[in-house]
Amino acid sequence: MTSNTYEHSVRLDVTRCTGCTNCLRRCPTEAIRIKDGHAHIDDARCIDCGECIRICDNKAKKAVVEKLEAMERFRYKIALPAPSLYGQFDNLDDVDYVLDGLLKIGFDEVFEVSKAAELVSAYTRQYLKTEGIKLPVISSACPVIVRLIALRFPSLNENVMHMLPPMEVAATLARERAKEKHPELSDDEIGVCFISPCPAKASYVKNGFADYESKVDVVISMSDVYFSLISKMSREDEVVSQTESGMIGIGWASSGGEATALFNDEYLAADGIENVINVLEHLENGNIPPVKFIELDACTAGCVGGVLTVQNPYIAKTRLLSLRRYLPVSRNFLMPDDDEYIPEMYLFNDLPVYKPITQLSTNMAESMRMMADIQRLNNSLPGIDCGACGAPSCRALAEDIVKGHAKLEDCKILEK
Repeated sequence: MTSNTYEHSVRLDVTRCTGCTNCLRRCPTEAIRIKDGHAHIDDARCIDCGECIRICDNKAKKAVVEKLEAMERFRYKIALPAPSLYGQFDNLDDVDYVLDGLLKIGFDEVFEVSKAAELVSAYTRQYLKTEGIKLPVISSACPVIVRLIALRFPSLNENVMHMLPPMEVAATLARERAKEKHPELSDDEIGVCFISPCPAKASYVKNGFADYESKVDVVISMSDVYFSLISKMSREDEVVSQTESGMIGIGWASSGGEATALFNDEYLAADGIENVINVLEHLENGNIPPVKFIELDACTAGCVGGVLTVQNPYIAKTRLLSLRRYLPVSRNFLMPDDDEYIPEMYLFNDLPVYKPITQLSTNMAESMRMMADIQRLNNSLPGIDCGACGAPSCRALAEDIVKGHAKLEDCKILEK
């Protein structure tokens, strides 16, 4: 992918938008402007983090995901529950109740993403031993972070780990297992459904990843499946043990879970998009202490804080901590012969290539002229970043004017 063409999973409902500036102020890539009385989202800048969904009181921002009914077109249906799903249920002491519930609502098989997460953790430990990698290695598990780096911090692209996220590994392994069990099924008859805590995963599936095409067919909201599961999960029923993951896999749902699974203390973990940007700015400026691995989660508290979840992220995180106490450390440790190399199915070749949002022009002389004009205009503006002009800051308005997207008269303060 060599352009900013990108199919997003965060959309605006203009009929609900009142033109307030809440989303304008919180967008981490300044992708939102207020024009003609309502918000406009710049697709080239949007990273599908969901902050605008989280902050909008009028529910004008929505996540575009599919419904469970979308799986009906497949003969064999596989569910991929993200480990953050387990944190949505009160007093859950056994993951198998959730897995059994998924079978009851129509899935033929369940493959835990937490199982794949444990395998990814094992191979990440091997990845960090590889000669020639750029340190610190930045996790590629969160698609928001990967797109944010490509658009706003392109100098850090070399630091991004070329490991596929657990969702993709789970999808590949689930398909392989289904084919082994049911060789009579064709590839088109097998449907893989990821139960997602965030819209960014849906965007990942729609767009693929550079030259990699997602193995997931359908992405549904965790909040949608939650209510279907509640009616099917009963503590009085005896359930067959199906879980294939342990503390490490379920720990991926919360910030720091991926990093601590590496079994060393040379890591940094940050969550929440503002904190993530702060870390990336410091890393770009060379102000981060020496570490080998950086885990960054766009959502507060990690995936449990995704906008498609039901429960408060800190309550969900506490529930997962309680649930993990009854589990083994991992059910997916690699055998000695397995860690000599990383199988190809766990890796991707190239990162998506986008035009950085900081790039004003492909011509250096033109870029320098535009930068000087932006600085001059910015110095003439009030500098109070009130948002009344429809831009998130005076600096953003100055850039819009130089690019021909706004006028100096848009500044209400100067007009007065």
